[in-house]
Amino acid sequence: FAFVRLVRLHESISEEGFHYLVFDLVTGGELFEDIVAREFYSEADASHCIQQVLEAVRHCHEGNIVHRDLKPENLLLASKTKGAAVKETSALELADFGLAIEVNGEQTQWYGFAGTPGYLSPEVLKKEPYGKPVDIWACGVILYILLVGYPPFWDEDQHRLYNQIKAGAYDYPSPEWDTVTSEAKRLIDSMLNINPSRRISAADALKHPWIC
Repeated sequence: FAFVRLVRLHESISEEGFHYLVFDLVTGGELFEDIVAREFYSEADASHCIQQVLEAVRHCHEGNIVHRDLKPENLLLASKTKGAAVKETSALELADFGLAIEVNGEQTQWYGFAGTPGYLSPEVLKKEPYGKPVDIWACGVILYILLVGYPPFWDEDQHRLYNQIKAGAYDYPSPEWDTVTSEAKRLIDSMLNINPSRRISAADALKHPWIC
């Protein structure tokens, strides 16, 4: 995993009652800001971008770590170069492990309610046992946003938003989705499967024809 990028903690310092954590310096800002500036990504750019995210998620999952708060705001660009997320090798770094948990392999249990509303999985909202698949659900939301610039689930009323998510009630409206290939949509569908046991894994998503 030489090209997997996670923001790393180098050391912690306690001095005169204050505690300091020394992390990697990542200067390119958030992926969220790049999405806002570009509005949406081409399929080629979105594929390259989500591939980097999936590599980081696979790396975490193989170490039995679930991030629980994957979103564009927690994906940092290595540089401020325009289009850095897709033009540079190892351009994205996964950050903010404040909600991350260690799990026991593929076993699931209720670890508590955690995450950002629009990226929460159905099983978390239903307060059911969960595990690694919650990160894949968030990857599906991110990929959807990359391709059209808006999320698959949205409502100003949080209760209605959560009902949408629990039902997996999203679609591919015209005209934005008319030119997006069926392969891209199939990958999103495999990530946004409301049944976590049927949701694609990070390793299998990386083998998907749209990614390879």
